[in-house]
Amino acid sequence: MSEFRLPLRVYIEDTDAGGIVYYVNYLKFMERARSEWLRHHGLTQRELLDAGIQLVVHRLDCRYAKPARLDDDLSVTAAVESSGRCRLRFAQSVMRSGEPLCEARVDIACVDAQRLKPIPWPPALAAVLNG
Repeated sequence: MSEFRLPLRVYIEDTDAGGIVYYVNYLKFMERARSEWLRHHGLTQRELLDAGIQLVVHRLDCRYAKPARLDDDLSVTAAVESSGRCRLRFAQSVMRSGEPLCEARVDIACVDAQRLKPIPWPPALAAVLNG
């Protein structure tokens, strides 16, 4: 499956007092890219929640290489690396001018929103993953 890219600019709210992106905000940027990846494929988090389905981070492995700074133009990527019946792994990165600043592997689980137990992908998302 092809890599999805989300352009993003660093705002003051993303940084510490020194103008450097606060470490947890990289994870927020990646979450935003996964949500937009889903939207790109015709689904939204709201539609899934309305259907009683929630996508949750099950595992995260993250490596920080270089800092992003105030006003930087960034590109956040999301690419499905592998998938199973109710789990998928994204390879993600936050880059500036093609240089990786932060890279992560993020495992997402599909769960029943009430019971918080794993369930198979809904048909529309399964079609995207198998397509």
